[in-house]
Amino acid sequence: MPHFYIEYTNNLKTEADIPQLLQTVNEVFRSHNHIIPVAGLRIRAIELTDYLIADGSADDAFVHATLKLGKGRSEKDKKNLSDDLFKRMENHFADLFVKRYLALSMEVYEFSNPTYKKNNIHTRFES
Repeated sequence: MPHFYIEYTNNLKTEADIPQLLQTVNEVFRSHNHIIPVAGLRIRAIELTDYLIADGSADDAFVHATLKLGKGRSEKDKKNLSDDLFKRMENHFADLFVKRYLALSMEVYEFSNPTYKKNNIHTRFES
């Protein structure tokens, strides 16, 4: 953990450079390595083909990100990470935001119940 999902409407596909956004998000997480284990990162984008925005009369678009974290980080650390992630998303889409109708959003979930996972990728990063 953490897991980061980026859902985006397919009418952004040719303009949005989603692979670069994934790389940017990865860089943000890695800059918070005091609270984020790199081996636990899961970042993905999901292109949406079926959606309806507002009244459906325009070529509106949206990008919605979901951050899922395990317990154990301070409120300050979670806020700093979340602020950094959303700011980088805003920067990534700044030009498109000027050109078209676009909604950006992000929500953060912290698991309160135990999570079940098995991951041997961590061994690659142990010193």
